[in-house]
Amino acid sequence: MADVKATDVKALRDRIGAGMMDCKKALVECNGNIEEAVDWLRKKGLVAATKKSGRIAAEGLIGVYVDANKGAIVEVNAETDFVARNELFQKYVSNVVKIAHKNNSDLESLKALGYPDTQHTISEELTNLIAIIGENMGLRRVAHLSVATGVIASYIHNKISDNLGKIGILVALESSGNKEKLLDFGKKIAMHIAAANPQSISIEDLDPALLQRERDVVTEQAKGMGKPTEFIEAIVNGRIRKFYEEVVLLEQVFIIDGSTKVKDVIANFAKEMGVSIKVKGFVKFVLGEGIEKQAVNFAAEVAAQLQ
Repeated sequence: MADVKATDVKALRDRIGAGMMDCKKALVECNGNIEEAVDWLRKKGLVAATKKSGRIAAEGLIGVYVDANKGAIVEVNAETDFVARNELFQKYVSNVVKIAHKNNSDLESLKALGYPDTQHTISEELTNLIAIIGENMGLRRVAHLSVATGVIASYIHNKISDNLGKIGILVALESSGNKEKLLDFGKKIAMHIAAANPQSISIEDLDPALLQRERDVVTEQAKGMGKPTEFIEAIVNGRIRKFYEEVVLLEQVFIIDGSTKVKDVIANFAKEMGVSIKVKGFVKFVLGEGIEKQAVNFAAEVAAQLQ
């Protein structure tokens, strides 16, 4: 094995922009010869993939996987919606979420795990996929839910394939009730979460910073109404109660019936089942959420694909 110097790895990386580990591996394979290492990386498709890495990837797929009382969810991004319908990409997302589920991995450790039927890591296999498909892609995030007694329910909105789509929800229900009935009920709660976008389960676990920001806003609004100071607190408290109904899951009106609060829907179902039911957690991934997207017209998008 060649004695690879850190300065050579840096020089190769600066020259072509490939990942540090890829550069080191190339130099090892090529006995430290930088020119041969450049060619080695090009043959592996790693240079081409790197050139695409600056392009915005805000499309792609959300993948979910649930087994027994444990669930995982991942987001893998691509540049265009075309890729979401590519079978190779779909297979990759499906495999990655199953591996995440099995290993209970965080994002960085997930990237370093082996990809099935290859000698690649998950990260390396994505680089290989970039070179094959010709778009920038990224494994963006992963999350897990589990419950000691009960079920993990899931829901995929804008479904592309089994357990793959544009919005993914996991809901953990703690209960000793019939699992089949709990899963059906949990899916309805997940559908509600997809539509209503709660920020917390209960008032008690709402982010204090979010609550304070809202309180500051409504306080200033109340002052601007010219009301007497002694009335401002009552006005603010009334608006905060309304805020809870907008952002707290248990305080929201259930989307499916349009009239009953979620906490009462859960209580009624628990009474019907003869067991206690508690929402222990939920995760919602919306594809591309928080990524600044480029405005690309359809004709330009098609032209880019043809190229």
